[in-house]
Amino acid sequence: MMDNRASAPPSNSQALVSVIIPAYNAEPFIRATLASVLSQTYKNIEVLVVDDGSTDHTAEIVQTIADRDCRVSLLRSSNNGVAAARNLAIQNSVGEYIAPLDADDIWYSQKLARQMEYFDSAGSEVGLVYGWSVVIDESGQLTGAYIAADVEGHAFLSLVYSNFIGNASAPLVRRSCLDHVGGYDGRYVECDAQGGEDHDLYLRIAEHYRFGVVREFLVGYRQIKGSMSSNVTSMAKANALLLSEVRRRHPALPERFYRWAKSHAYEYLARKCNYSGDRWGALRWFSRAVALDPGLLWHRRLYALEIRNLIGLSMRPVLGSVREHLSRSNGAGRGRHAVAGISIADIEQRRNSHTGSRDLLAERRQRYLCEMEGGYWTQ
Repeated sequence: MMDNRASAPPSNSQALVSVIIPAYNAEPFIRATLASVLSQTYKNIEVLVVDDGSTDHTAEIVQTIADRDCRVSLLRSSNNGVAAARNLAIQNSVGEYIAPLDADDIWYSQKLARQMEYFDSAGSEVGLVYGWSVVIDESGQLTGAYIAADVEGHAFLSLVYSNFIGNASAPLVRRSCLDHVGGYDGRYVECDAQGGEDHDLYLRIAEHYRFGVVREFLVGYRQIKGSMSSNVTSMAKANALLLSEVRRRHPALPERFYRWAKSHAYEYLARKCNYSGDRWGALRWFSRAVALDPGLLWHRRLYALEIRNLIGLSMRPVLGSVREHLSRSNGAGRGRHAVAGISIADIEQRRNSHTGSRDLLAERRQRYLCEMEGGYWTQ
């Protein structure tokens, strides 16, 4: 049941924030990641980087930065996975707030300041505040994609349906909240299901605390083809383990809700496959999503995406010849970043235009979730 904790806490304007960064072979990105942390306008921070058994120069780079800035500390461990690395950092931290950050992501300068401002104006029943994210590529360029949810307050059911926070680098969490619910669950790495640790923690927090959202793009979420976030097999295992645990703790939730949650997860995996160029994988996961919830066919943009995948598969030999000809004519790599020059303002404008469009599937599901949230949590 949701805790009733409505009293306003004292100001957090001088509270220490502990930034925890698990890092495994992060040499290409760790400098930029740490630079984005150390340039935050909110200055009262400590930064704990856990080198999780890297075989590259990650540790040496972090130590060089730590020698110049006393706020940075390097911890070392064997390669035990991201959950163990984050827990080790939390155990060695002293801040009143915990800010997880992946070693290939970046924060924009106001990220922590905006979230701490939200905590200042919120009651102690708020345990987690997240911000919006833009997607960046390997070179740090904006891709035009974004993650921008509006869910706040009692968020458990919405979070079971979808990890609307979107990535591990977006939230800021009260330390007392983590003390109450526990840290990251190491079972996911043991089951070869890395990627579910964050969603699992958010769910346990949502069972006891409210969520807040800063409606600004504060995080650069890096998508790297071939990285853990693109490993759909591992992500599918993580989702199955997650829903199994939720079902064990909340047997009263109806079967229809779990079908929708599985369907949404499969839809997400289809999008990941599409992003990495795996057309067969995209079609396979999309078909599984539709089998659980035919309502997905109402989603015109998603349906059109899968039609394009089918066309792409049928036209693959022709398209391959065209690409080869264009590569010879124009030079390899030209036009690689089709969205070069896009800005966060452009992404904000795109989001605003999408927000105004009518999505019958989203409306139906959100209405159902709101009805369930009110009924389920008052039992």
